[in-house]
Amino acid sequence: MCIRDSDLPGCHAIGARAFGESVGRLASGYSEPQIEMTDSILSVRNLRVVIPHRHGKLVAIDNISFHIQRGEIIGFVGESGAGKSMTGAAIIGLIDPPGYIERGEIWLDNLRIDQSVRGDASLIRGKRISMIFQDPLTSLNPLRTIGDQLMETILTHLPVSAEAARKKAIAGLEEVDIDPSRFGAYPHEFSGGMRQRVVIALALCAEPELIIADEPTTALDVSVQAQVLDLLKRLCRERGASVMLITHDMGVIAETTDRVAVLYAGRLAEIGPTQTLLSNPKHPYTRGLIASTPSVESGDIRTHLFQIRGTMPRLAALPTGCRFHPRCEQIMARCRSEQPEVAENGAACFLYEDD
Repeated sequence: MCIRDSDLPGCHAIGARAFGESVGRLASGYSEPQIEMTDSILSVRNLRVVIPHRHGKLVAIDNISFHIQRGEIIGFVGESGAGKSMTGAAIIGLIDPPGYIERGEIWLDNLRIDQSVRGDASLIRGKRISMIFQDPLTSLNPLRTIGDQLMETILTHLPVSAEAARKKAIAGLEEVDIDPSRFGAYPHEFSGGMRQRVVIALALCAEPELIIADEPTTALDVSVQAQVLDLLKRLCRERGASVMLITHDMGVIAETTDRVAVLYAGRLAEIGPTQTLLSNPKHPYTRGLIASTPSVESGDIRTHLFQIRGTMPRLAALPTGCRFHPRCEQIMARCRSEQPEVAENGAACFLYEDD
């Protein structure tokens, strides 16, 4: 695998700059201000998602556990097929049939939601957890004005009058820097970046505790990416909402998140504070992703990018043992037969078993 500028939209400018600057600050001893985290808003325990197949079951997510703190922005990164979006879909109850959660638990505060979202999903989805998708047109009704769509969301999830909902919808547009005069405009009348701002307003208008942002800037040009990410980060900080940011862009991870989880073939490869993980990655896959990311700090634009050999395995042909071992340059004999679990250092790798 070779990650090039054309493959990583954020890395060809903002991502590369952010990634290079972040790593540079870390190397010089710079310390970002730390968010104060008191308790978890979401806890995922031993999650396993399967997809029935004519030859058995395909395991899309395998024994993943993590938590998200209140007010935290946590990034989920990995190549296509790593399981990032499937994890987000499992949390909010949007796994496409015939896929389903085979085992594990998902807790939102003190409520187990892997069971409740199968019943009345409106109690959770949109109200306590919102989602921002990659393409805003999939979230917006082309036949209704954005004002109507904002009001409908507010009236569905909050006990307010129509007049109060209208005022809240207008305030929501102002928060994302959209002129209230466009309250009656239709989605096709906005640019891609403006539509994504509308979707952010929709996601925030019901005052959710957690926002799942699935590649929210991939379809946008570089300058708009920065604006949308800054907007999302600012609004969530002001409201105290947590964000699960799904991306394949290490530059976005470096610029935006407090912690990062690295997924590979449906398993958690490494998890930890963004500063620590970028400056001292443990797992060979994490090191490969970082080395594959172009940086404007490297100086020589003619330098070839590092390549992780091979490709992500198909769900129907997952290797035994550590799923990364066919591509790993530090493979040991046991890697072919045993699956490593996430250790205290945050990495699921036998290299650090004696640490």
